[in-house]
Amino acid sequence: MFSMVYELGKLPLKSLLGPVADATALWARLDERIARSPIGPGWIERLHFSDACASLWIDGELVHLEDLVLHDAEHDIRTPTHELTMARDVLKTRRRIALQPAGWALKAENIRNLQGLETSAPTPPQSDRAEDSQEALQPDAADDGEAPDPGDPLAAELAAIDALLIRSEAAIAEARAPDRRDRRDRDPLVYDLDWDEDERIAEWQSVLRETEGLPPLLRAVLCLDAWNSLEVLQHMNWLGRLLAAAILRQAGITTAGHLAAINYGLKAIPVDRRRHRDRNIRLLSLLEGISAGAAQGLKDHDRLLLARQVMERKLIDRRTSSRLPQLIDLVIARPLVSASMVASTLDVTPQAARRIVAELGLREMTGRGRFRAWGVL
Repeated sequence: MFSMVYELGKLPLKSLLGPVADATALWARLDERIARSPIGPGWIERLHFSDACASLWIDGELVHLEDLVLHDAEHDIRTPTHELTMARDVLKTRRRIALQPAGWALKAENIRNLQGLETSAPTPPQSDRAEDSQEALQPDAADDGEAPDPGDPLAAELAAIDALLIRSEAAIAEARAPDRRDRRDRDPLVYDLDWDEDERIAEWQSVLRETEGLPPLLRAVLCLDAWNSLEVLQHMNWLGRLLAAAILRQAGITTAGHLAAINYGLKAIPVDRRRHRDRNIRLLSLLEGISAGAAQGLKDHDRLLLARQVMERKLIDRRTSSRLPQLIDLVIARPLVSASMVASTLDVTPQAARRIVAELGLREMTGRGRFRAWGVL
């Protein structure tokens, strides 16, 4: 049985309140600027990519920003790696939390939902599932009303195709079944059988409840430190950093569509401080990382706004049917764009996409002769 408990104990408020106040002031400035900015939505979308790559960096993996952008747009230039797939999971989870109401991600059932584990549907008995699976794997020739013609030279091939389709549908149904977590947990090569994630989530939520009266930034770092100490999930430890951002959003530190990029700031904090044995040092390093994320966000916003103003000068004396304004919006919302991305978004040919990019004067970001991509920062 899981018996680990995260002890809040006596907090060193004298050393924590100063960094908490500084970080809160920085995030308030950033949130106010994004709420009134003409590039606010584009800045938020661009931040999703940077934060997802930073999350993999914190976990010791390297994912290039350009690969993640192209993979998200389904315009990969090479086979996606396992790390790139994980980065896209972080990206999709960030977007999903940002689209939900504030506080939605902090509920136990929604944490399981973010893992892709549906627990609300009833689970049929094991014997019934086994019988259904065995029946699904057996093709029934009588379903078509007549048996295959033995004289048809393609009958065997068509029957094999039908059997393959039936097995594929059965495998998909099995993967989507509500008891998928139980079957997967029984594989000792993938999951620790003694790792009770539900109990750890319950313990983490008790910390969430006990810290309700604290300042939002302090509550977020305490819950994040508790998540890391309890090791709530075996294979999605990065979810705790997104839940800490959800805590800030629930408290009103960030606006409804803005999810704090905690990974983006923590990337600059040395790993020995983030994982120090002394909890006070860990908490101070987390606060420092959150402040660094807000400060960097302000700088990125100002640079991006200046870049937009420079690009908008190219719109002078342009026809009203020009695609340049749409390209500017796309470049603001993506760290880089390829010819195929521009062509699919603006509904033009790849040749026209490259011509429009040249008219806007975007900077080539890859240095390659083929599979090139452009951006502004």
